[in-house]
Amino acid sequence: MRILIAEDETIIRLDLRAMLERAGFEVCAEARDGEEAVALARETEPDVALLDVKMPRLDGIEAARRILEERPLPIVIVTAYGEQELVARAVEAGVFGYLVKPFRETDLPPAIATARARHEELAAVRAEAASLADALAARKAIERAKGLLQEREGLSELEAFARLRKASQISGKPLRVVAEALIATLEPGAA
Repeated sequence: MRILIAEDETIIRLDLRAMLERAGFEVCAEARDGEEAVALARETEPDVALLDVKMPRLDGIEAARRILEERPLPIVIVTAYGEQELVARAVEAGVFGYLVKPFRETDLPPAIATARARHEELAAVRAEAASLADALAARKAIERAKGLLQEREGLSELEAFARLRKASQISGKPLRVVAEALIATLEPGAA
């Protein structure tokens, strides 16, 4: 697993790197500030990012927000600051974990694993939601196209559906595409 570390204090950054490598992770990049973290996340495409909160140029929470806008990625905030306001900002930004220093070396792998698991769950939910939205849009288009055929051609619902299905089979195009083409052709201003 490739990890990006963003920490402005060199000694802490080196300690984090050593802990991660001892735990079997690969550190693919190290950033000294939030802007560098955003750029390195873009360039190196890590599997996980560990970001400190208080960094120069751009704090870790804003860096997390910018990274997540470009590419979904599990992010763990690793910081000495545990104030509720910072935690709330981090959650709102979309981070998947928050680890307050000082922590034990054994705390790091579970925090990373948990962040990855939550990220994968969210990705699955988003994919399912997108699939359901597509299915609903297809269903709406098919129902509208059937209605137009029934109205214009005097067909029953079964006959209208059979005609759409046959056009789909003949053209080799999905039923939704055929339905949308029919709607665009028969319904004024549908495009």
